[in-house]
Amino acid sequence: MKLGIVGNIHKENISGVVTTLVNKLSENNIPFSLCDTLKLVVDLKNKNVVFSDIETLAAESDMLISIGGDGTMLTTAYTARQFDKPVLGVNFGKLGFLAEVDIHGIDVFIDELIHGKYSIEERIALCGYYTNNPDKKFFAINDLVIGKGDWPKMIEITIKVDDEYVTTFSADGLIIATPTGSTGYSLSVGGPVITPKADVVVLSPISPHSLTMRPLILSSSQVISVFVESLNTKIQINCDGQRVEEYAPPVELKVFKSDRPLKLIRTESASYFDILRTKLFWGLDFRKSSLNNLSSKK
Repeated sequence: MKLGIVGNIHKENISGVVTTLVNKLSENNIPFSLCDTLKLVVDLKNKNVVFSDIETLAAESDMLISIGGDGTMLTTAYTARQFDKPVLGVNFGKLGFLAEVDIHGIDVFIDELIHGKYSIEERIALCGYYTNNPDKKFFAINDLVIGKGDWPKMIEITIKVDDEYVTTFSADGLIIATPTGSTGYSLSVGGPVITPKADVVVLSPISPHSLTMRPLILSSSQVISVFVESLNTKIQINCDGQRVEEYAPPVELKVFKSDRPLKLIRTESASYFDILRTKLFWGLDFRKSSLNNLSSKK
């Protein structure tokens, strides 16, 4: 099994983390290559390390290791899913909700990797297109956000599901999130937490001008049509907070489940609900004096 290593070169001490990982992989005779951007921060000339661009790395590796925060993980995953390769995140950021392994748990991960104590979990991804240009596709792992951009006023949004009219409302925008993205932007505007194994997507309005407008959960098999009107000269389509397109309104979009899922490495030592409790403090009662035991009882 060959690993491809990607890292956020803007993180403090990224050089030390990558060097430590490389040394441990070498000691255990696990083949690997590094993304060429890491040349800027690590000196591994004496270790005969192979550097490749991210596309070549994804094509030639069996799995990718992403070192950084959730942003690094999403960037890595965007390329990995194009080559149908699984990704494991090593958290070196602030929250790191998508990351499976903490930087202090690298030894445990390597042991689990050697002994096959991991699984590959498939996550829903979104695909979409602007109806005036259906050949250019949008892809989102977390969420696809339709926003007003720098316009100070609200935009008008009409939603149809499988060509059936749902509603029309005014708001700052709309978030279409996967279960993976339900703990991101969607959560901050009142959307629900959705377990990754649920085969659904959620529509979460952004600051709607209506007290009755609430998030809506749909089957991932349904096709969502979004028609947007605005007095401004453009609206924004934002995928995972990383890829932004601007279009002149009125704009109509079609959004649906991608036929290429995101594949994540899940180790035996990690649990989604443990991460939910420890990183988002979900369900914890802070009125209690002791929060020492955050993990479920064995």
